[in-house]
Amino acid sequence: MGKDISSDKSLDVRGVACPMTWVKTKLMLEAMNPGEVLDVTLDSEDAIRDISKNAKSEGHKVIKLEKEDDHFILSIRRG
Repeated sequence: MGKDISSDKSLDVRGVACPMTWVKTKLMLEAMNPGEVLDVTLDSEDAIRDISKNAKSEGHKVIKLEKEDDHFILSIRRG
């Protein structure tokens, strides 16, 4: 992660089919406090779009997307 963003929790949903990627992400976000950051590790561009769209519609903020080797890390700040 960058110097300015530190994650509070992480979730690995590689190999998980949509829409379960969002279900698992949503459950994790609901257990967190507002302002905390969740790093979600994904391997599907469809999951990135799904999770980003749903997170924003529920009042969370996507703050970072990084590509690392064969996967992505999506950082979401809980609203």
